[in-house]
Amino acid sequence: MTPARSVRATLNYTVDNGRPPDYYFYEPDPGVELNPPGTDLKEVDIHDGWPEVHQLSADREGFELHDFGAEFQQFDDDDAIKSLFYDQVIDFVKRHTGARRVVVFDHTIRKRLPADLKAQTTVQRPAVLLVHSDYTVASGPQRVRDILPDEADALLQRRVAFFNVWKPLRERVEELPLALCDARTHDDADMLRMDLKYRERTGEIYVMRHSPRHRWLYFPRMEARQALLLKTYDSETDGRARFMGHTAFEDPTTPPGAPKRESIEVRTMAFF
Repeated sequence: MTPARSVRATLNYTVDNGRPPDYYFYEPDPGVELNPPGTDLKEVDIHDGWPEVHQLSADREGFELHDFGAEFQQFDDDDAIKSLFYDQVIDFVKRHTGARRVVVFDHTIRKRLPADLKAQTTVQRPAVLLVHSDYTVASGPQRVRDILPDEADALLQRRVAFFNVWKPLRERVEELPLALCDARTHDDADMLRMDLKYRERTGEIYVMRHSPRHRWLYFPRMEARQALLLKTYDSETDGRARFMGHTAFEDPTTPPGAPKRESIEVRTMAFF
């Protein structure tokens, strides 16, 4: 079956009410006034990205798709992922960005899981049905300080960019594909800081308010031998993409009984 050139689907944007939205990774006290993200549901056109796949640039649109290879299959072995798969990811990021050094700092396997936090782990988490970008102007540099504290001051004097490598585990993606917002079509004001509440600290990412200017792409029936390179932070302010909104979404063209999506995203910082 030839995929449609675009689908009409609902994405979960966030209301800009003047307060930072928040998300708790634990059960907050009953008296806490929550300001949850993702409450502004908008129908948008999400275009088939395959016809322009060879023209996409992480520095322009904020993402690229390339062949990766599907030889590694040990996704149920966390140690094997770290000792074997991470090296493949580092080579992939270096090859497609020109970075002189790439550091992997974590990974997440995503699938359809209940929202109940008790069913999740630090590695096994549900697909994120929320328009977001993973880092902010503050949390990007802070992550470098967290991961490489002894080198951070020197490294942050030069360009650093964060890239997520996202790929299906073993089968093509037929449900909950990833929608990607062309970074040229959002403004800085569309990015809303969201507080991530952990018991021991508060982090932050961007969620997005809706704009009719946003242009969305996806890659229907993406195969396990392919990987997306998503830029989630860039220290450069020379006009290139610095942040890129993305979200899983319910694809209305998913056939009944389609295999459930299983994917891995590996988070990296690249130094130039």
